[in-house]
Amino acid sequence: MNQLDAGQSQNTMASSGSLRQIAVLFLKLGMLGFGGPAAHIAMMHEEVVNRRRWMSREEFLDLLGATNLIPGPNSTELAIHIGHRQHRWPGLIVAGCCFILPAAVVVTIGAWAYVRYGSFPEAAALLYGVKPVIIAIVLQALWELGRAAIKTKFLALLFAAGAALAFEGMHELAILFAGAVASGLGHQLRHPKVRNSGLLAVGPIALLGQTAVATSAMGVLPFSIWTLFLFFLKVGSVLFGSGYVLLAFMRADLVERYHWLTESQLLDAIAIGQATPGPLFTTATFIGYLLGGLLGATVSTFGIFLPAFFFVAVSGPFLPQLRRSPTAGAVLDGINTASLSLMAVVSYQLGHAALIDIPAIILAIASAFVMVRFRINSAWLVLGGAAVGLTHYVKA
Repeated sequence: MNQLDAGQSQNTMASSGSLRQIAVLFLKLGMLGFGGPAAHIAMMHEEVVNRRRWMSREEFLDLLGATNLIPGPNSTELAIHIGHRQHRWPGLIVAGCCFILPAAVVVTIGAWAYVRYGSFPEAAALLYGVKPVIIAIVLQALWELGRAAIKTKFLALLFAAGAALAFEGMHELAILFAGAVASGLGHQLRHPKVRNSGLLAVGPIALLGQTAVATSAMGVLPFSIWTLFLFFLKVGSVLFGSGYVLLAFMRADLVERYHWLTESQLLDAIAIGQATPGPLFTTATFIGYLLGGLLGATVSTFGIFLPAFFFVAVSGPFLPQLRRSPTAGAVLDGINTASLSLMAVVSYQLGHAALIDIPAIILAIASAFVMVRFRINSAWLVLGGAAVGLTHYVKA
């Protein structure tokens, strides 16, 4: 180990967070994490890498790449990975539960209001101010992560190709594995004497994903708390990609196949999932409450998130071994680059929906300036954006 590596290692060890600090951080992110997975990842990067220095950008990117290799909600799994990296099993449980819990509670309250009053409080004003801030946070994280991940012209080309394919509608999982295989093959061609262990490592994961997708459809089920739990356990176990893929699963099964929900109820569940902070997968909490009350909300939440803890616990210990293998490291670089290209496309799509007028554009630019110039905590920016949105709504 050279002196630079030793210094970085010591710095990482000296700045490790306690269990209490991990709990407080992820409770805060769970309460203020508006904007979906891309925004959550950006906020975690700001807090864990820039502010607290619990890990380097490269370590953060490796964990982000690892989340793309396993099914489940990426931002939640990244939180679980960070907790596991800091304090092993206790950190894994504390980080994951604290990130999920605030969103689950807020969504349950929204579901109660929906069932009682037939609607939930209007969130348009809040989101009007929050979304431009989220765009600024995501773009800043993209810039910093991109500088660490896109280290060669080949990876830059891979990033551009991944973004182009995403714009053309190619499935996210296909883009990620194309990036992994292209980067691994490129390394293998440049270093033909190196064993292709990294490429072999991708094979079982790809087969798992394809098998899971092929077998994800279940027959018609009568509703019960047990079948509700099994449905969301299945979804959490097989679903690759962003939270928006979850919506396709739910529509195909819950509306069209099982007839447990109406189209209108699903749309309302999607709306409250987007209007509340934390993981989009807590849409399952809302649906569980509609179908089975508080017990239904609990088992749905438990079912859809339980696989994430399992997959992180199983895959986490192998990540350092993968990074030590040159070919596997190249594969992970390809996954990191492809995941950033997907994040860039999501940012563009979010920006198209969020920057709808001149005040919103000004708010995004101002947020970016304040964040870069003063390094202000992104959570305060989100709260400021919410206040601006509510003020704008009252004046209108």
